[in-house]
Amino acid sequence: MLFEKQYILTERVTTETRYRTETRTGTRYVTDPETGESYPEEYEYDVQVPYTYYICHVELCNFNLSHVPVHIMSHDQLSMYAVYMSTLGNRPDLFADSVYVNRYYHTEYEKYEIPPEALADEQFAAIIAEAEKYLGFPYVWGGSSPATSFDCSGFVSYVYNNCGLHWSFGRLGAEGLRRMSAYVSPANAKPGDLIFFEKTYDTSGASHVGIYVGNNMMLHCGDPIQYTSIDTSYWRSHFLQFGRLL
Repeated sequence: MLFEKQYILTERVTTETRYRTETRTGTRYVTDPETGESYPEEYEYDVQVPYTYYICHVELCNFNLSHVPVHIMSHDQLSMYAVYMSTLGNRPDLFADSVYVNRYYHTEYEKYEIPPEALADEQFAAIIAEAEKYLGFPYVWGGSSPATSFDCSGFVSYVYNNCGLHWSFGRLGAEGLRRMSAYVSPANAKPGDLIFFEKTYDTSGASHVGIYVGNNMMLHCGDPIQYTSIDTSYWRSHFLQFGRLL
């Protein structure tokens, strides 16, 4: 069960026609030059014999063990998991070098005003109205509700499922949201689209997701939930794509 949640194993078989050399024996008649008599003689010869060569291609995609809790835990279990993560198992002394130390206690964030013309889009306005309720909420790995706080994909999933529009897809990870979204080119990205990043930690596919709000800005669950410019060397180097939930 854990294997299926953490990995995607794909196999396919292709065939090729290849040739091998076989040595065979045959019989031929030769004539004795002195007597003129003919007699049989065995000889060896090589032939190229075709055969089917089977190639099995195996690909194993690792979605990182951190994706597993979302798929195997209930909402209550995820809440407990988020609490354990936020308190570092009540043993922060054992995790002094963890990248998550102090992540859960930052509540200050920079203010940002979305241009009024962007908010004229009623769908986008509904998304932002829900998303801005959680500005300053701390990052909690595995979190997916106001009760637990959020991680990046938990935040985006919750906002879209609870903004009063037509979406109802439950809790998805960043890669799950990417696969659910229609691809949008950077030139056609608009406020309300999702923006995906890769390799922000050791996992394949999308590893981080935010809500694009226009003007090279996104609202995402960072440290804490806040508005952030995507026009920085860090975010440019990790940019994967834009996507649109339909």
